[in-house]
Amino acid sequence: MNKILVKIEDEGKRLDVFLAEKLENITRSQIQKIIKSGNITINDVVFDSPHHKVKDNDLIVVSSTEKQKKEVVKKVAEEGEEPVFLTINDIDIIEENDDYIIINKPAGLITHGDDHIMEKTLADLLLEKYPEMKNVGDDPHRPGIVHRLDKEASGLMVVARTQEAFEHLKEQFKKRRTKKIYVTLVYGKTDKDNDTINFPIARSARGFKMAAKAYTEKGVKTTEGKAADTEFDVLTRYVNYTLLKVRIKTGRTHQIRTHMSAYGHPIVGDKLYSTRVAREKNKKINLGRIFLTAVELEFKDLHGEKRNYQIELPSELKELLKVVK
Repeated sequence: MNKILVKIEDEGKRLDVFLAEKLENITRSQIQKIIKSGNITINDVVFDSPHHKVKDNDLIVVSSTEKQKKEVVKKVAEEGEEPVFLTINDIDIIEENDDYIIINKPAGLITHGDDHIMEKTLADLLLEKYPEMKNVGDDPHRPGIVHRLDKEASGLMVVARTQEAFEHLKEQFKKRRTKKIYVTLVYGKTDKDNDTINFPIARSARGFKMAAKAYTEKGVKTTEGKAADTEFDVLTRYVNYTLLKVRIKTGRTHQIRTHMSAYGHPIVGDKLYSTRVAREKNKKINLGRIFLTAVELEFKDLHGEKRNYQIELPSELKELLKVVK
């Protein structure tokens, strides 16, 4: 239980904004959930609207921050994953300047929040170090975020520190002028040394995942789903696996994971886009993430200069490659 007395300098602030400033280790999205669940009282009266404006000398009681965090842990555990609570010190900052930040996002960290997300996100952690990014971008849940990586994946990302940089980077991603290279390990042997996968991608009937659609139906180009292009080259062939370098021309949700699964070679560690056999193998490997990392990122800065960044595979993925056959 937390008791907070509102001071005159905070009068007029929204309830969720005020509590997000006063409570540590809890995000604004989490605060909104707690408010809407009726676990906030102001002067002994329950308030369930995040938009309520606080007043000088209000006594606010927050009764369930720990309960909310336990529910997050329980939910994640039920989905078969270990809960991850990271701090800004867990983020590998490759470069920072006045316009943008280059980071190596660790696996297990969501890129940005939403109303249903309870855990801390990359955006939350970056705001702790770079508070000036608060109003950068198109969405308060995604300050400075111009592209994303799946929670279970890792690798290079660029985050804008100013609105000018945000608009400049957003335009490059929109017009496909950036270069994004990934490395992934998939089950089985690909027939080709290189190929382009162009199945359109749409939201599946199950809602929480994506689905690759047939490019044509009865000889006619399909109108279902969004166009998506994934190119790959074989880096190493193993007996039961293939290590690939992947380049995506589009940036659809779960694009590489959806395409590789539809291509018949699901990504190692992927529980969502996999076959029954692959899921059994995932349990034995117990990687704790998907074998997918963004190893190269290229774009132009505000001065028109081409900027290229590259990283090595994370240690846990290097170690797996030593034992696969």
